[in-house]
Amino acid sequence: MIDKLEMFIALAKQKHFGHAAEECRVTQPTLSAAIKQLEDQLGVKLVQRGSRFQGLTPEGMRVLEWARRIVADSRAMQEEMQAARFGLTGSVRIAVVPTALSMVRDLTAPFCTRHPDVRVTVLARSSVEILSLVVNLEVDAGITYLDNEPLGRMTSVPLYKEHYSFVTTQGGPFADRQSITWSEASRAPLCLLTESMQNRRIIEKHLSDAGVEASPTLESDSIIALFTHIQTGKWSSIMPSRLAETFSHMPNLRALPISDPNSSHIIGIVANFREPHTPAISALLQQARAISAL
Repeated sequence: MIDKLEMFIALAKQKHFGHAAEECRVTQPTLSAAIKQLEDQLGVKLVQRGSRFQGLTPEGMRVLEWARRIVADSRAMQEEMQAARFGLTGSVRIAVVPTALSMVRDLTAPFCTRHPDVRVTVLARSSVEILSLVVNLEVDAGITYLDNEPLGRMTSVPLYKEHYSFVTTQGGPFADRQSITWSEASRAPLCLLTESMQNRRIIEKHLSDAGVEASPTLESDSIIALFTHIQTGKWSSIMPSRLAETFSHMPNLRALPISDPNSSHIIGIVANFREPHTPAISALLQQARAISAL
């Protein structure tokens, strides 16, 4: 049953029988047969079939909720029993919004020191992708914004408040100032994260509140790309202050606090809302609480 539920979850995510079979490392006929057997066992139709995958039935959507819960509980049970025998081992996957990548070490370094047999994987993803990955059990936790867009049913631990700076070069726009306003920041040639990133949507909201618009002449989903373009002196940017501090060693950079107003948003860690969590997730959340600045 667990294997069939995992195949069903993969099909719901991939929306394609062939791709779901590849993810589960089985043949497409094997996956199709497993889904049909699951339907026979439950006595309901789960998948709308035609020449290709057409979606889940209402019953299928309800079974998907149960499937995620059951598979998560099964994994948690196995990991807890393994931890009882051998200590905390295995792997932890964390998806992180790009603007928070510079602080992940504050969480992962002490976690890895306490649990040296756990392998940690850090992935850079947008906030929307992070929630999907957590819900679909593809990652164990996410680090994202807690107070700007709906999270759904999640366990969350706040980590710190994100404030914003105008990042430019020595001799660049407003470089001789100690701080600037949101309205002033909009006047410079800007390079910003793409619109798929929640940080970009936050910046656009603050600029809109100041009566101006974001009109970047360059966009990227890469923080490194933005900083290297700022270095040319042709662009400036609006960045989280902690992120700007991380790259402050780069030649000629200058970060000015943005005031009027001095806005902030909460960054934190999220995991599926369930009890008990796996031992690894429990340990990760415990470490998050220990380093929280809020």
